[in-house]
Amino acid sequence: MDKKWSLIIYLCCAIAAGWGLFELVSRFLVEQFWFAELGYRSVFLKQVSLRIGLWSLGFCGSFVFLWINYRVVDRQEWQIIPDQSGGDRQTNVPRPPLQWWQKFFLEPIPYHKKIPESPAINFRGLLLLMAGFSLLIVLILFHYGSVVWEMGQRDMSLPLITPALPDPLAFKSLRSLWQFTQQQIWRLGLAAVVLGGILWQRWFSLRAIAVVLSLCFGTILANNWVRIFQGWFGVPFSQIDPIYNHDAGFYVFTLPLWQILDFWFEGLFLYGLVSVTLYYLLSGDSFSQGQFPGFSPAQLRHLNLLAGLLFLAVAGRHWLVRYELLYSKLGVVYGVSYTNLNVDQHVEILLTVLALAIAAWCLGQFWRYPHRRTVSIRRQQPQVLKGIILYIGVMAIGAILSAGTQRLIVQPNELARERPYLEYSIASTRKAFGLDAIESRVFNPEGELTASDIDSNPLTINNIRLWDSRPILQTNRQLQQIRLYYRFSDADIDRYTLRLNPDQNPSQQQVIIAPRELDYEAVPEQAKTWVNKHLIYTHGYGFTVSPVNRAEETGLPQYYVQDIGAGATADNGNLTTLTPAVREAIPIGQPRIYYGELTNNYVMTDTKVQELDYPSGEDNRYNTYDGTGGIAFGNPLKRLFFAQYLRDWRILLSNDLTGDTRLLMRRNINQRVRAIAPFLRFDRDPYLVSADIGETNRLGEKNYLYWILDAYTTSDHYPYADPGEHPFNYIRNSVKVVINAYNGTVRFYIADAADPMIQTWARAFPELFRSFAELPDGLKEHLRYPTDLFNVQSERLLSYHMQDPQVFYNREDQWEIPQEVYGNEPQEIAPYYLIMRLPTATSEEFILLHPYTPTSRPNLIAWLAGRADGEHYGKLLLYQFPKQKLIYGPDQIEALIKQDPVISQQISLWNREGSRAVQGKLLVIPIEQSLLYVEPLYLEAEENSVPTLARVIVVYNNQIVMSRTLETALNTIFRPEQVTPQEETIFRDLETDVVVPPPV
Repeated sequence: MDKKWSLIIYLCCAIAAGWGLFELVSRFLVEQFWFAELGYRSVFLKQVSLRIGLWSLGFCGSFVFLWINYRVVDRQEWQIIPDQSGGDRQTNVPRPPLQWWQKFFLEPIPYHKKIPESPAINFRGLLLLMAGFSLLIVLILFHYGSVVWEMGQRDMSLPLITPALPDPLAFKSLRSLWQFTQQQIWRLGLAAVVLGGILWQRWFSLRAIAVVLSLCFGTILANNWVRIFQGWFGVPFSQIDPIYNHDAGFYVFTLPLWQILDFWFEGLFLYGLVSVTLYYLLSGDSFSQGQFPGFSPAQLRHLNLLAGLLFLAVAGRHWLVRYELLYSKLGVVYGVSYTNLNVDQHVEILLTVLALAIAAWCLGQFWRYPHRRTVSIRRQQPQVLKGIILYIGVMAIGAILSAGTQRLIVQPNELARERPYLEYSIASTRKAFGLDAIESRVFNPEGELTASDIDSNPLTINNIRLWDSRPILQTNRQLQQIRLYYRFSDADIDRYTLRLNPDQNPSQQQVIIAPRELDYEAVPEQAKTWVNKHLIYTHGYGFTVSPVNRAEETGLPQYYVQDIGAGATADNGNLTTLTPAVREAIPIGQPRIYYGELTNNYVMTDTKVQELDYPSGEDNRYNTYDGTGGIAFGNPLKRLFFAQYLRDWRILLSNDLTGDTRLLMRRNINQRVRAIAPFLRFDRDPYLVSADIGETNRLGEKNYLYWILDAYTTSDHYPYADPGEHPFNYIRNSVKVVINAYNGTVRFYIADAADPMIQTWARAFPELFRSFAELPDGLKEHLRYPTDLFNVQSERLLSYHMQDPQVFYNREDQWEIPQEVYGNEPQEIAPYYLIMRLPTATSEEFILLHPYTPTSRPNLIAWLAGRADGEHYGKLLLYQFPKQKLIYGPDQIEALIKQDPVISQQISLWNREGSRAVQGKLLVIPIEQSLLYVEPLYLEAEENSVPTLARVIVVYNNQIVMSRTLETALNTIFRPEQVTPQEETIFRDLETDVVVPPPV
């Protein structure tokens, strides 16, 4: 019977091991096939090799260390409680001389098993120690387990998927650990089970926890491979910090590496010391006997070794904390402050010296035991306890000194004390966020805009945004989705060079482009079959393009590109274009979208089943994928690996697959780029571009649709840089990523070659990155200043435009982002794209603009422009208004509109049952040396809303106009003699109080 059960157990273990090996091999091979499809096999092999190596180092190193310690414990623990009568406690117990090699090993010495050398511990003390050490082990296990758990909850939709540096186990981490444990009640139950197991089955429990912790250490090291690579390949910043005189590269690349190693060693040595101590305490059945006889010399030698190693790691932690003071938030300064430099730094140095002294004493005792000729019969308290008490005392005194210095010395004269450190923080923050490169100028609105100025800025006027993404998406979802399974998830601002009239020269036109993707989740439930999901519903089709400044007579947005296969081009599935010139400027071809933002499932092409291409009237058109993307998996063994990886065994059983079938997986472009380069932070808004750059499918036909995605290098370790509410304190837009929407190819282009972080990654993965010069010109024309970066820089500039420490300290010139009413709800004004000519420029360009107001005051104080064209790409311009001059801010403009009785009356009439008037985005538009304010007004139904452009409100100086079109509104202000009075136009001059027409 026993042999039978043993055979069954061995067989089950063999099956489990074989299945686990098969899972690992499948995962490795499928990932390798996927990277090879993109041409990045070497990138994958480097990443996986490093991760496996780090995991092996963390697991094997930890496990071997703990295993050796437990082997020593097994040989040196009390087998029985020694006689405490004193008969065996002689004054001098001789010992034989040791060979030289025996001094290096923890070999048991006979008299060590007979004579305790530390005081005995009674039952109450033993019970408290057992409970305390057991609880500490549970805390260690849960702390490192929680770190691994958080690393495992990787959200591929986040901008950066590399996990943050873990916090070391400390008192301040206990609260977060308790919160983690409380999130699910089973974790509390698990803690109770672990605690009981330690107390009653220590042999098994402590070894099982050692295995689990070793797995945790290996996983933590493997998941921090990014920081290991950075530490290995890091390049200098050539920027020296003012406190320790280290290059910024030391903090960004090297310091995190040391922090990871110290995190590992602290946890490993702490668990080793605590578990071994607990093991000795419970040996010899001491708990049942009600007394622990004391530690033998061999046991003390073992514990001294572990304590010495632990305090070496603690000393390293305190030495690293000195550098971490550069990220201190004490007082008014981010980074090292007066108290940090004059108190905290010295406390950390003293704690480092104390920890090293304790470690040296413990290791000295470890070395001294083999040379002892006698064993003392006097039981003494371990001397290391005195050092530990001194260490804790210094920590407490240091905390008191720090708080006292801050309150009694710094705060009464804070500005004078903190002035040099404020200068450091301001300079570093501006450098880290690229604010030091901003070109600042004065913009003095003269309010003398004329009709000729309007005529001389046609591109600016013709590209004023009357439409933005929200109403366009609402309209598209009602009129352009065509079928339930199509979805417009996003709409983006871009510009194309168009010739709308034959007698005009081509000019830039700002447009809104929205891709029509296939959302399988919207397919009716009855149609959600395996064949439909993976073989038929494979791709989206087409896009819409709308000018930002035009509307039809009905008030609906005008479309340059719309529909699917309508009219004369229905047979070949082309989209409908407004004019042939539009088709020339915006190439269309066969606009299939196999890779996008909603393509979350894998599909198989070149099967016996044709794919749904696009609807045509009451019927559907079908197609077979002819792109270069996908992984050929006609080989049965290859299919087996994919079936295991995807957890889809129907891949093996389906009769619809052929030898030419290709698998398209990881088609969501956000997941796609993050899987390749997890060390980059990606923008949240990829945008679609239609351009002819010469790429083709397998049949030689051109593809025109590409996704452009901005990627950033970021760090949270740049010295002295204030991150604010952001998880990083250094950022650069170093990479432009281009994804072919049809073939799925991914290309990374270095946009900021001067960034040391991208230089580091280019050294690590030279095969991954291409130079910016290799980016096709057809795509360079569509690059934008990224909104995520601009938002970060704009927010940091609210405070860090102040470079004088006294002004910064008093917040005398603090700015804020103004408010607007959008959709009848107040919100902060978001940056918006414009085509305009900057005051110092000679031609119009595509810019991203954001206005500012002073804190608690509604007037405009400045506006920031991010440039995106030609040689000026990536530059920032800050235009500040004279502080002594009142310039209307968005809040004041909104108030003027609301206060106008005629406009308010008209809006109230529209807000009747079943419909409502919606205020659009308020634009502040600099023209020449003046400001023009434009706000569209939409009319929409409360249900199944299709917004229509009802009116345009224009404010200039003290004049307010609401008219049906922008052209009429501008003419009413600048060419009143040419405008015939119309019922739709409302005009008010606030200076003369003239109203046309007069209020009822």
